[in-house]
Amino acid sequence: MIHKIDALLAEIEHLKANSNEDLEALRIKYLSKKGEISSLMDDFRTVAAEQKREIGQKLNLLKMQAQEKINTLKEQLENRNTSEEMIDLTRTSYPYHVGTRHPLSIVKKEICDIFARLGFSIAEGPEIEDDWHVFSSLNFAADHPARDMQDTFFVMHGADILLRTHTSSVQTRVMEKTQPPIRIICPGRVYRNEAISYRAHCFFHQVEALYIDKNVSFADLKQTLLFVAKELFGAETKIRLRPSFFPFTEPSAEMDISCNLCGGKGCPFCKYTGWVEILGCGMVDPNVLENCGIDSKIYSGYALGMGIERITNLKYQVKDLRLFSENDVRFLRQFEAAT
Repeated sequence: MIHKIDALLAEIEHLKANSNEDLEALRIKYLSKKGEISSLMDDFRTVAAEQKREIGQKLNLLKMQAQEKINTLKEQLENRNTSEEMIDLTRTSYPYHVGTRHPLSIVKKEICDIFARLGFSIAEGPEIEDDWHVFSSLNFAADHPARDMQDTFFVMHGADILLRTHTSSVQTRVMEKTQPPIRIICPGRVYRNEAISYRAHCFFHQVEALYIDKNVSFADLKQTLLFVAKELFGAETKIRLRPSFFPFTEPSAEMDISCNLCGGKGCPFCKYTGWVEILGCGMVDPNVLENCGIDSKIYSGYALGMGIERITNLKYQVKDLRLFSENDVRFLRQFEAAT
């Protein structure tokens, strides 16, 4: 009988259970009224008197170890089940909602990548500026309407400290500190004192480009504009330039692209003209070069600027500019596939 007890002790020590059903089967096999330990207890009555003490102690040890093993296996199963409930293997491989870039950030990155392939580097500057870098250095007359309080947010009116109305101020800072060749783009937020509506806001975003070197011509500007338009809106895109006026460029032009919705045939979006305006551009005025310490007799250059909201509207047909700043997740989730 001692050999049977020792064999059961060794067997119990190596017991394993992978489920509650396995555990219950082990309990019944060893600890139930008809189990193997109960069977040994029944046989204990026939043991000789001189062996009862030794065998009785071994039987008690066997029963105690069997109960402890069953309890240990039960705790292990409970801990494993709790861990599995936390993981929940039935969920998808991506159980948490993944965020997305803002549509303006998506389009800004696309524009910056296009200009990077042309050799342009990114330049940044402060949003709180002074009159010289925003207006005076860029050939704005003292009585220019853009200086009026109705268009510009002045932080310190007496000291002419203001929120920049365009990122051209970054261009002037670069030209003051760097001699040509200069090839930069200036993305950033700008501010104008306008009534907020579906088509206008008091702040928006721009990307401006500046290229200054020897013998830069309007033909270089036109080729750059055509390349950028086709990269943004497709290889079939056409452009046209219309004469315009900007204080810091001469000659100046506004650029239209063939409507990307109707292909130039005419639709409500392009007001049946087949064309949509996207940016302003021109050759840098010699006065601007001289104001920034660049010899206009040796160097020339071109500049262009576009509103990122405008380009985003054209690419994604967003009808209301206010959606870009309201952080409505229902609107933002529409751009998950574009990131």
